[in-house]
Amino acid sequence: MQHDISGIFPVVLTPFDAENRIDWEGYARLLDWYAANGASGLFAVCQSSEMQHLSLDERQDLARFTVEHVKGRIPVVASGHISNSADDQKAELRAIAETGVDAVVFVTNRFAAADDPEGTLLARMQDVMSALPSDTVFGLYECPAPYRRLLTDEELKWCADSGRFAFLKDVACDLDIVKRRIALTKGTPLAINNANAATAWAVMQAGGKGFSGVMNNFHPDLYRWLYDQGAAYPDAADELDTFLVLSALCEPFGYPKLAKRFHTRIGTFASEHTRSVPYDLPDRHWAIDAILDQIIAGADRARARIAGLERRDTIA
Repeated sequence: MQHDISGIFPVVLTPFDAENRIDWEGYARLLDWYAANGASGLFAVCQSSEMQHLSLDERQDLARFTVEHVKGRIPVVASGHISNSADDQKAELRAIAETGVDAVVFVTNRFAAADDPEGTLLARMQDVMSALPSDTVFGLYECPAPYRRLLTDEELKWCADSGRFAFLKDVACDLDIVKRRIALTKGTPLAINNANAATAWAVMQAGGKGFSGVMNNFHPDLYRWLYDQGAAYPDAADELDTFLVLSALCEPFGYPKLAKRFHTRIGTFASEHTRSVPYDLPDRHWAIDAILDQIIAGADRARARIAGLERRDTIA
């Protein structure tokens, strides 16, 4: 079975209003913004969605709304299993599968604690898989919270060879490891979709199948250009890569509230309220708006450079 879930997959934010309710109108505008700015697909109900702070009903509603709003234009994948017990995880993942998403995403750290013996992760994963419909397509996410559980080569190879897994959102953040994983999964349906901005371009050059990092909430179109056209314009790609890597250094400054602050500035939604970041950004991260100003201006300069290259080649 072949699955094509690759390319630029933003990790979807969950906008809330000032009363801590999901802002569905803002969410619809956000989904349209992703689609208009180069998204190949959407990863809903993930850590960037603040899934640990959402009820199961909210997680299911978000996945279903995303599928219904996108209407098949691009693939939608979703996770949302945050519990520890196998029975609760099965209930969570069945609820997500029922929404019609293109792939149900397993969070690796839900299947094995840091000190569990070898074999635990695959045994628990296979148990959960058996409780879901046999035609369910799966993805994998090495979510860094509450701890980062990287797959071993043996675990990844089993998933790839099973034919049931469409992608891994890779959080190894190590180019050598990612290259090895690309080689291990060659010829299987499982695509390696990198989540680390510092290695995004290098992984694409090595055969990685896209980018699914948090900076897709700021300029997914630039990652899309890098993925689609970077090889044809190596000098411009290297220059863009430098900007993208440096921009990504803002991630520790209160993300995902930082991304919501960006989207309130461009009018996607009205509030930067989050459930996961309780503090006011400027109080803790001084000059944060000046940083956003520079990211926005730098992205516009990059777009102008790309447009100039394309005009030149059209004339030629």
